[in-house]
Amino acid sequence: MAELNQELAVARLNMVEQQVRTWDVLDQRVLDTLESLPRDGFVEERYRRLAYVDMKLPLAHDQEMMDPKLEGRVLQSLAIDTTERVLEIGTGSGYLTACLARLGAHVTSVDIFPDFQQRAEGLLERHDIHNVSFVEGDAARGWDDGKRYDAIAVTGSLPELHQGFHHSLTIGGRLFVIVGGDPIMEGLLITRVGEDQWSTESVLDTSVKPLINAARQPHFRF
Repeated sequence: MAELNQELAVARLNMVEQQVRTWDVLDQRVLDTLESLPRDGFVEERYRRLAYVDMKLPLAHDQEMMDPKLEGRVLQSLAIDTTERVLEIGTGSGYLTACLARLGAHVTSVDIFPDFQQRAEGLLERHDIHNVSFVEGDAARGWDDGKRYDAIAVTGSLPELHQGFHHSLTIGGRLFVIVGGDPIMEGLLITRVGEDQWSTESVLDTSVKPLINAARQPHFRF
């Protein structure tokens, strides 16, 4: 076991230096978070040795865990401060949840699958992470719980961009969302610059599975 743990520790460092950093993730707080948090503890046991490989990993319910370099870009793009409140759409493995919690003041994580959240809650407790609230729900069309957040991370893609998350941002708040269809989708960073104003920046091209129930708007033909 000690030999495996040493092997995984070396793999974690290599992940940070050879995958994440070389994909233009240079924010030291993000790199330190990825290096200090053992990703192999969040994957299914049979995939432990693959936890630091540059690939998506399967989860239950036909879902996937993002590859490490994409997780790094999401975290860097959101530029989360230690005082900020974060909304995560899609708990999944709980790994990105843990990273967001290490960077921010508090995370509200929403998922449609309660077993994902139950597992993630136990894993976060094991890592002494207690600043996360889990909420079961379907956020494919947005999330409005009456609160505003400084950062929102949507971990599944949307076939088309909608404004279901825009109004949950504080002024100056940032939303990271992946939009489009296979084979290439666009990762967008949307910043609320005024009460009814947002700026949009294209961050990267990627591909991830869509949020459950995230459907295109119907297009009518005349």
